[in-house]
Amino acid sequence: MRLQQSILLWFTIRNSVVHTVAQVNFSITNFAGTFAAGSGVLESLRPASNPTFDFSPSDVFSFRDGPVQYHTGDLTFRYRRAGANTWKDADTATLRANVTSSEQESLLSSALGSTLRNLDPVLNVSRTWSQKDGDITLSFTIQNTGTGGIELGSLGIPIEFNNIFTNRTATETTAKCVLINPYIGLDAGYVQVTRLTGTGPNLVITPLNSDSKLEAWRFLPEPEDVPLGYQAQTYEGNYAWQINSKAYAEQEWNATVPWNPPSSKTIAAGKSLTVGLRFSIAETVQRIEETVANVGLPVAVGIPGYVLPQDQVGRLFINATQNITCITVEPKGALSVSHSHDYSSSWTGFDVKAANKTFGRSRVDVTYADGRTQALHYWIAHPSTTAISELGSFLSNEQWFTNTSDPFGRAPSVITYDREANDYVLQDNRTWIAGLSDEGGVGSFLAAAMKQSVSPAADEVAKLEDFVHEVVWGRLQISSGNDTFSVRKSLFYYQPNLVPEYSYDPYFNWTSVPGETWNKSAAYRIDRTYDYVYVSALYWALYRAGRTHKGMLTRQTPDWYLLQAHHTVMFANSNASDGTPNTVYSNLGLMGETVWGVLLSDLKAENYTTEASSMESIMRARQQVWATQPDRYGSEMAWDSTGEEGVYFWSHYFNDTSTAQKTIDAIRGYMPTVAHWGWNGNARRYWDFLYAGSIQLARIERQIHHYGSGLNALPMLSNYRSSSDPGSSDAIYDLRVGYGGNQGPLSNIDAGGFGSMAFHSYPDTLRWDAYSGDYGPNFLGHVLGAATYLVEHPVFG
Repeated sequence: MRLQQSILLWFTIRNSVVHTVAQVNFSITNFAGTFAAGSGVLESLRPASNPTFDFSPSDVFSFRDGPVQYHTGDLTFRYRRAGANTWKDADTATLRANVTSSEQESLLSSALGSTLRNLDPVLNVSRTWSQKDGDITLSFTIQNTGTGGIELGSLGIPIEFNNIFTNRTATETTAKCVLINPYIGLDAGYVQVTRLTGTGPNLVITPLNSDSKLEAWRFLPEPEDVPLGYQAQTYEGNYAWQINSKAYAEQEWNATVPWNPPSSKTIAAGKSLTVGLRFSIAETVQRIEETVANVGLPVAVGIPGYVLPQDQVGRLFINATQNITCITVEPKGALSVSHSHDYSSSWTGFDVKAANKTFGRSRVDVTYADGRTQALHYWIAHPSTTAISELGSFLSNEQWFTNTSDPFGRAPSVITYDREANDYVLQDNRTWIAGLSDEGGVGSFLAAAMKQSVSPAADEVAKLEDFVHEVVWGRLQISSGNDTFSVRKSLFYYQPNLVPEYSYDPYFNWTSVPGETWNKSAAYRIDRTYDYVYVSALYWALYRAGRTHKGMLTRQTPDWYLLQAHHTVMFANSNASDGTPNTVYSNLGLMGETVWGVLLSDLKAENYTTEASSMESIMRARQQVWATQPDRYGSEMAWDSTGEEGVYFWSHYFNDTSTAQKTIDAIRGYMPTVAHWGWNGNARRYWDFLYAGSIQLARIERQIHHYGSGLNALPMLSNYRSSSDPGSSDAIYDLRVGYGGNQGPLSNIDAGGFGSMAFHSYPDTLRWDAYSGDYGPNFLGHVLGAATYLVEHPVFG
């Protein structure tokens, strides 16, 4: 172990030598790094196996070294004396005063009293950075010197690593940045910090002791008007590892049912409490669970996952060093968990089955002989066929808009829906949401179409045919002239002088959102390639329904819809007469374009050789561009998880194994598998509540089972099917991630058949968004990825 300190200011307090914290550089077996001058928080953390990479945002630390800017090494808590009713807040980030450090057998030990404003004088708080078996550890000790107990109603350890994309190029972002995902599993909880490359080394954060469980995952508000743009598309923000959360559950979170039971901790008079975290290295994402097990935590593997349809028996496998003494379920009786088999490698198997009529969230608590508890989180869904049938019925009935006097020409259509109001969304200052295009407006009719592609119902197909011939062809999609087959960005727009008899709702601020509230000219633009995927998918789905069910179509033949889909794709990827591209994003991977691959296959099957050849040629040209790019996953955003699906499909299709593998690696970096239905197979997305969700909750927030789940599952499952060793643990890891993502879209469908765009993960909300929004691409991924896999597992058989 090597330590280097500089600019030390020595003085004497209570006969012991202490000093203000200078910058401290350290080097231990698995890490090297830096503690910041003054505060002693973590400024840099570099893995010994790759010392040029930094998990921490050290290169922008100077922009984040102010008050209320959280770092790893800070502490937040709420407390009250015994008998008091009011919680008091303590937070080391509130005041960036210098802390003092003393000479001890550790990397750095500091008294934190100077940075905890108005702290009760009976409390002493200290922090210690140390090492354990080559790993770095962080611990805090809270000492009660008073004569009465002190209750801690909240105790949180902020986690900050380099998820800051601001002012970085795409290549720099991929090379330097990480993504942070929790498993909110109580004593078995952990956080994984994975590189955007998906190749590691990766960081695994685990509880240091039995008092440090991961009970909740709390977003940390910071100033937004700072150079790096906190809580923005380029910087999601930071979260706290909440050991206790009772004080928040009583106040800010009192309208929700939390993931785990809120708890507090009482420090008796004259006693102290020590909590902390351990930071370990997992060289690959496939080794994360192994790393967790190696530090002594139990690990759970759910197969096929944690979204459990009522008619399915799930399998649960637990690897623990302690015997299981108790298994309980909340709500009581929602699930049955029965022992099935013991394995020689310390794994124990269980069967998990939902009770009749149970629906929604459920938690399984597994208690071990040493008193620790592991929380496993399930979502119980209706049987898959039932859920899909209910979705189709809801879309084609409750969401079927028939007012043909609508001045924007949106009827008849399957239109965006607000589940809280139980009504259509006919107005929004994000005009596309009400305009039947872009993701937020297209989601409902796309979901309805994809449902018909696998489970057509005659009355639902008939309505979609009416929608195509009375709204899409000739309104949403131009049907004549030089721009034939082009797709508009929205049918709804804000321009009162063009619709003088229409009453725009004053609830919406129609003038303060430049670039988002479109007038007719902006709404009718035809240059957004993404929109063409959804219209072509609508045509293809009707083709498939008619091809597999003779007589299902009544207004056109299956081939007509097939060729409409083809022409739509070709316009999006072709040039105008002046040589400029018809659309502006055609060289990006597009959400849902796996359907283009199925379309190409169907063109070949129907002997449309010329059409298939021209389409294949265009797709090859796109893929050849991606093959030359260091970062090939661009979108409208600075970083995104949407381009990988298309890049993978065509790279795999044209046998570019190098690009395909880099794509899979990237997905592994942002799509975890953990024992929680919300995060298992959930591709990272956090800004689309702004663009497709309910206006009441339009904010930057980590989204659960937004469309990244279903779409990114497609390449992961395809990669598994292409594996040369499908029975290996590494290959099965991809299957678990992919299948979790594929099942995720089932959780979006409520008990009545409504499909929500995503679930709000903030602990003060924890509910599905009220808007149907952009659920359609998620369901598209579910449909195209649906399959059954028979696997010989190396441990479970």
